Parts: sequence; C-alpha cells; structure tokens
Amino acid sequence: MADEFAKGLTIGIVGGLGWMVLSGWYTTTSFGEGQLIGAPPENPDVYGEFALLFKDAFFWFAILGMLTFWVLVPTINRLRERTAEDAG
Repeated sequence: MADEFAKGLTIGIVGGLGWMVLSGWYTTTSFGEGQLIGAPPENPDVYGEFALLFKDAFFWFAILGMLTFWVLVPTINRLRERTAEDAG
C-alpha cells in the first residue's frame, strides 16, 4: 500500500507543479487577484498553444493519477484477494 501511495503522491506533485508553473506564466493577470485562474491569452503563439495544452494535461494527469493509485489500484487488489479467498 505504501508503494501505491508514493506513486500517487509523486504524480500529484509533478502534475501540480507543472500546472502551477504554466498557469503562473499564462493565466496570471495580476499579483493582486485572480492568480493561476485568470483567462488564458486570446492569441497565443505556437509555444503558448502547446503550453496551454500541457497545462490542462498536467492538471488531469495529477487528478487521474492520484485517483488511480489511491483508489483504483487498492480496490482492484482487494477484489483479487477476495476472489482468491472465495475460490480457494
């Protein structure tokens, strides 16, 4: 179980930091208000388009990765143990 927790935590940290860096670069309008959640630029260049795409990818990578290793994998392991006990 500790292995799955460490993997989920690592995915959450990497995805969260990636999202925060790209959000800070592209969606922070001012330091007074609306940090990290402002509107993206209207006409970004090619690198800006990729950065905004990666920003969303980092967000979903963090959320789905943590859910996978903290909920889905332990649930599957417990179901396998129960079916092995029932079969044996």
